[in-house]
Amino acid sequence: MKLFPSLTALLLGLCLSFGAFAAIDTYQFKSEAQEQQYRQITEQLRCPKCQNTSIAASDSIIAADMRTKVYQLLNEGQSREQIVQYMVARYGNFVTYEPPVTPSTIILWLGPLLFVLIGATVIVMRSRRQGGTVSAKKPGSAVAQASPSEFSIKEQQRLAQLLTDVTRKDSDGKAS
Repeated sequence: MKLFPSLTALLLGLCLSFGAFAAIDTYQFKSEAQEQQYRQITEQLRCPKCQNTSIAASDSIIAADMRTKVYQLLNEGQSREQIVQYMVARYGNFVTYEPPVTPSTIILWLGPLLFVLIGATVIVMRSRRQGGTVSAKKPGSAVAQASPSEFSIKEQQRLAQLLTDVTRKDSDGKAS
């Protein structure tokens, strides 16, 4: 029975030690400026697998490969622009958070503006078309959207009679 607690402690220790085998990126930089540049570049590049996560924050294998490549290119003396161009050439414009305006991405840049312009045009055209007509609020509604001054005296009397009839029926519970 004395063997059981020792075996349990050993198994528990082994299970807890697997976290020590996790890979952590540790790079040696030539200067503090180079390390800062590395951090800025990895924050500005998007992980192709994680969609909206930077390669600095992503745990995916491809993001780790991209971080390693950024480190290698920095050590080779390449600039930020050269590194970003390399990543775009390899992974496409998706890896940048602000893709350039090209014929293939023009709809992404102009789409929201076109949507607003088309919507405004539809609203203006509909309001001009309905400008002189009087339409009912709801189908089957007795009250029109015109002001009482636009009705003749005879129409106003008829409207008042209809409204009192409807009110009387509602209070009697005959119609709802």
